[in-house]
Amino acid sequence: MSSSKLDIEFFEAVERVNNSTSAFPADFLLRLYAYYKKATNNDGKPSSRRPIINAFKMNALLQTQDITPEQAKKAYIELVNSYFEV
Repeated sequence: MSSSKLDIEFFEAVERVNNSTSAFPADFLLRLYAYYKKATNNDGKPSSRRPIINAFKMNALLQTQDITPEQAKKAYIELVNSYFEV
């Protein structure tokens, strides 16, 4: 898959999530968060006012530390597609 095609599919998946009115499960949201941050090369630390949320987000980010941004985009797309297929 070419880089531009991957980027298009990735941002379409992001838009699909952002436009959804569904209440997503917490584990799903944490994986989306981690893949999105990795895919967009955003290495900023979680900034929730609640320390427990920051801990969960940090754990999710640590689980993506060994993948490339391209792999994160693909994983994000697959996760979104599998969620909405159900």
